[in-house]
Amino acid sequence: MSQTPPTNKINRTFTWLAWLSLFGLLVFVFNDYLENQYNPNREVESSTSFNGKSQVILQQNRAGHYLANGTINQQPVTFLLDTGATQVSVPAHLAESLYLDRGRAGIANTANGQVTVYQTEIAELTIGNIQLNNVSASINPGMKTNEILLGMSVLKQVQFSQTGKQLILEY
Repeated sequence: MSQTPPTNKINRTFTWLAWLSLFGLLVFVFNDYLENQYNPNREVESSTSFNGKSQVILQQNRAGHYLANGTINQQPVTFLLDTGATQVSVPAHLAESLYLDRGRAGIANTANGQVTVYQTEIAELTIGNIQLNNVSASINPGMKTNEILLGMSVLKQVQFSQTGKQLILEY
């Protein structure tokens, strides 16, 4: 009966560890690459324009949407800009962690049909260096995503223009 020398076992172990490390690194890099394609605005580019206005420049994602990281009541969130939404629409499963109170119930017409929503007010909303206070919003129990629809209750307060695959917000 022959036995494997101890050095061969050590070599095999280190080979497996090297392959596992390489695989882990590839998963990490590829996941980051996919996340950047989904939300290229994880770190929002903002500045102050020559006329003193706060300016945010957003890049379009692969699907043609504008997503951007920001905050609601100083809690980090991801916004999906939606000019078809009347108000900011917050998924109900996020509302408590964002310190939002459910107000009066109402009916909203969404892409998925009618849904009962609850009025609320966002004390502070930020995207880059744009900060808005006392923003009208709704809490939507029908939304299952983690993105918050940034509707016209915010977008009507800012100037926005699209050039190619960039959207510029000014406040």
